[in-house]
Amino acid sequence: MNSVVKMSLRPRAVACLFGMTAALGISGVHAAEVEMPSTAAAPEPIVQPMAPSPASPVAPLTDADRRAVYRGGALHDMGDTELHSYFVFDQLEWQHRAAGGTLNWNGNGWIGGDLDRLWLRTEGSRVGSRLEDAEVQALWGHSITPWWDLVAGVRHDFRPSAAQTWLAFGIQGLALYNFESEVTAFVGQRGQASLRVEGRYDLLITNRLILQPSLEANLFAKDDAARGQGAGLGDTSLGLRLRYEVDRQFAPYLGISWDRSYGNSARMVVREGGRRSELSVLAGVRVWF
Repeated sequence: MNSVVKMSLRPRAVACLFGMTAALGISGVHAAEVEMPSTAAAPEPIVQPMAPSPASPVAPLTDADRRAVYRGGALHDMGDTELHSYFVFDQLEWQHRAAGGTLNWNGNGWIGGDLDRLWLRTEGSRVGSRLEDAEVQALWGHSITPWWDLVAGVRHDFRPSAAQTWLAFGIQGLALYNFESEVTAFVGQRGQASLRVEGRYDLLITNRLILQPSLEANLFAKDDAARGQGAGLGDTSLGLRLRYEVDRQFAPYLGISWDRSYGNSARMVVREGGRRSELSVLAGVRVWF
């Protein structure tokens, strides 16, 4: 009996369902479409990028800031034909040695543009009222890379011995890690030839406190007794200077220097009453303009 009732109810339920959909005006397919949610992706909203805001206000750059980064003097665009100039005395100092005090100087500078410049160099020493040695170089320099220049010109010695003029040519620039380097060859009036190698490096302890190690070595092709120069490696000078930049153009310093002669040059120095090697303490100022 129960099975008969169930079978009779099923057709009625189906008819009732179809009757309701017909009354609502919805076909079977349309009803399914209404019941199923749409799977079409909604368009993504357009997000305008926000301008980044600095974490803290940054002051505009000044000429003093630029000079602190670029030590080459006046700043200018590459290819600029304007004339600019720069000169620095890296060493203007008093050295105290066992034999007495010595006033030393070493400076260089240039005038010109980006690619071609006239370079001037000078160095020397004075013992008491006597000029021990002094020289001036005038060199034309041409930039071959952003960091290196070829140079050629003349060097004139006022002391020691009689005045003499040399032809000079070489290369100068910045090696790895901003190591300032100069390699210059000289040919003298009487057939002498020599090679000078110089280098220095600025090690920043703070923004104003700077430690500068330096090296100079001179090699000679033949003996020159009048000038105290022997063939081969003649002499070397190692220095260590600690300076404090009161401002970027003026910096007092303290340091030490160790000078040594070799071979025939050392024998000539000893014969004149000097020493093969000598350690000295020094004080001076570094200035540029």
